[in-house]
Amino acid sequence: MINNILPALVLGLTTIASTTLPAAPVHAEDQKPEQVHVRGSIVTYSGSALKVKTREGQTVDVTLADGWKLASVANAAVTDIKPGDFVGIASLPNAGGGDGALEVLIFPPAMKGAGEGSYGWDLKPNSSMTNATVADAVKGVDGRTVTVSYHGKEKKIAIPDGTPVVTIAPATNDDLVPGAAVFIPAEKAASGPLAHQVLVGKNGVVPPM
Repeated sequence: MINNILPALVLGLTTIASTTLPAAPVHAEDQKPEQVHVRGSIVTYSGSALKVKTREGQTVDVTLADGWKLASVANAAVTDIKPGDFVGIASLPNAGGGDGALEVLIFPPAMKGAGEGSYGWDLKPNSSMTNATVADAVKGVDGRTVTVSYHGKEKKIAIPDGTPVVTIAPATNDDLVPGAAVFIPAEKAASGPLAHQVLVGKNGVVPPM
């Protein structure tokens, strides 16, 4: 849903590169700094600092690193997922086998391969994040089930009705208003979370990852 997040995000799209995240959210096995995900709503924003009220009810001061990047998300649909697309899907194991999606992020083409793999995720207990390519037309989108491939492996993930499906969209600092929802993949630092990228909700769309 990433060697950084957004999921990771090194976006090469010339029209939105300056306003999007540099990488997709991920937990790479060789990643050095300990990662922390901040989910919540903005209390205040000023210069290089964001104060966020987290979903757990705590207030956290996030330091924005030099050159930090900003993006938002826009609504998409299951029918927008096509074979060959690169997606990030947070999911939980289903009681009957397989996985059920909690959210789906459709990456822009320039981000294909960002954070490829499947690894533990902290959206919910026992959840995982799979960044992978939608398989070919035969195994690809089948009703509300998608088959994805990564590192020579395949995984089928069901997408229940009501599952948030989004894609990356532009944002500006003017979107960092009190109350705006944010997802921030950050490094754990002595002074608090240090962020190189921020994903902010706008137009009623909340970052679901």
